[in-house]
Amino acid sequence: MIHPRIKQAIQIVISLVIAVWIFWFLYKDIELDSLLKQIFSSNWAWIGLSMLIALTGYWLRGWRWTLLISDQEGKKVSAGNAYHAVMVGYLANMIVPRAGEVARCGVLNRTNGQSIGHLLGTVIVERTIDLVFLIATIFLSFLVENELFLALANQLVNLESLGEKIIQNLPVVLGGGLIFILAFYFLLKRFRDHGLIQKIQHFLREMYSGIKGISKLKNPAGFWTSSVVIWIIYFLTMYTVSLGIQSTANLSPGEVLLVMVMGSIGMVAPVQGGIGTFHALVAFILIQLGISEQDSKIFAAIIHGTQVILVVVAGLISWIVMMQKQVGNKPQEA
Repeated sequence: MIHPRIKQAIQIVISLVIAVWIFWFLYKDIELDSLLKQIFSSNWAWIGLSMLIALTGYWLRGWRWTLLISDQEGKKVSAGNAYHAVMVGYLANMIVPRAGEVARCGVLNRTNGQSIGHLLGTVIVERTIDLVFLIATIFLSFLVENELFLALANQLVNLESLGEKIIQNLPVVLGGGLIFILAFYFLLKRFRDHGLIQKIQHFLREMYSGIKGISKLKNPAGFWTSSVVIWIIYFLTMYTVSLGIQSTANLSPGEVLLVMVMGSIGMVAPVQGGIGTFHALVAFILIQLGISEQDSKIFAAIIHGTQVILVVVAGLISWIVMMQKQVGNKPQEA
């Protein structure tokens, strides 16, 4: 039986190795001189503005989090404290994938006496809403650039031939789908007491209750408005960087939206800070948009690199600030 800490360490090492390998594979043919030339020829006023916009987004994410945190669970959480906790979480994610959620909850547990259980519940709500907005953004990119979206999808799957085969075998498809649904239902019913099934059901219930509970917040309008603005900020962060780099300066807003969608999917991957996966997906979509392979990879490196620098610097500052704060009582347990 492997000790949990050893198992976690192995998972961290494996994810880091995968991230580094993807990054190396992408950039092994890129000369350092080409990268430096692109960096120095870029308009850093635009790139600096993108970092400032991103920082505003981090603060807004912290403010939105305070709307979910109950004052009855501990000392009232200010927007400033929530922002610093969020940045510490992002910093933790650069080291251990998915550790940021627990890390930021631990920060407010120490400084505001908020229970870990309550804070993790609010994080689940946030992640649920972010997933909903990611799906909505993918749908929006399809509406804005539907021809390009379908062309890209067609490169992965031949949609025309797939559609013809489905129509030709419609009774088989419908029958197979019905059998699959029934089999899935009976498997769930048969193994409903299994630990994994119970965890999945519990997670889905938490998601549903979390979304339902937003309507009961003191400021539901503020929550939904800030959620929309956060994703607009994600777009503006990407768009301003594209304006600052010569090879991508002529991309349309709709095309940048597609790039943002691919980058967001890359950041979801369980690797440290989206290293490798972000670069691969952003470079892929830019190549499809007619940008050279080298320029596409350099663009991905610049936007990801500047955001990593921002997270590391702001995260360290937030960590130092929050280390100076601690409630008089002991941190509460979950």
